[in-house]
Amino acid sequence: MLNPRHFYKGFSIAKAVGNNAFSFNARKQSEIFIPPLIDGTPEDLKIGQQIVFSELEDGTEKNFYGLKNFIHWQKEGREYFIFDNHNHAFFFWAYALQKKLIDFGETLVHVDQHTDMREPLKWISKKEFMDANEVFDYTNFKLNVGNFIQPAIKIGLFKSVEIIDSSVTFEKLFSGQIVLDVDMDIFSAEMDYIPKSIKIAKIRAYEKQAKLVTIATSPFFLDQQKAIQLIREIF
Repeated sequence: MLNPRHFYKGFSIAKAVGNNAFSFNARKQSEIFIPPLIDGTPEDLKIGQQIVFSELEDGTEKNFYGLKNFIHWQKEGREYFIFDNHNHAFFFWAYALQKKLIDFGETLVHVDQHTDMREPLKWISKKEFMDANEVFDYTNFKLNVGNFIQPAIKIGLFKSVEIIDSSVTFEKLFSGQIVLDVDMDIFSAEMDYIPKSIKIAKIRAYEKQAKLVTIATSPFFLDQQKAIQLIREIF
């Protein structure tokens, strides 16, 4: 069975691939770090000391620190993965499939300021998705924070994706079990028009229906200390 800690030991990406491809040739910061995965709870979340995302914004290079460690957490028979850049959800979905926590044909409830529904330059096959090495390389060196959902749809992992990104979509209700995917940038300043209490209540309701919960702290879009505090408050 795929062991996520065997792969996520902490490593750097120094080539123009994955999340490091953004404005690569125009940046001074030439590499990003992917933290190791540990067993823990939200109380173990800490901000790391290495840059996990670098990008130009209005011509200015901005570098962002993410988590010291990714967290694998189990609570009430449910498994959670907490990480910084959102594309890592793809690898943890593969783990959950191999562990039989989820199956092909699931419903994904994606709570996020963004849809993350861009198409990748390269697709992964269903066979490759079942290969731990292939899915790890694909997650980290082919995907980025904006294009990791479409490949999961194409191989049939998700039969439907419900995007929760507005006051209207937060009113949606779902029957049966789901896979819950939360980006903490839903609490960014741009999303403050939706009351915090409503967002928390709805995420908690979705959590009760979830077989698996993946949570991204999104360093580029949200202050990481705020993200950590909110995760501890909600979950």
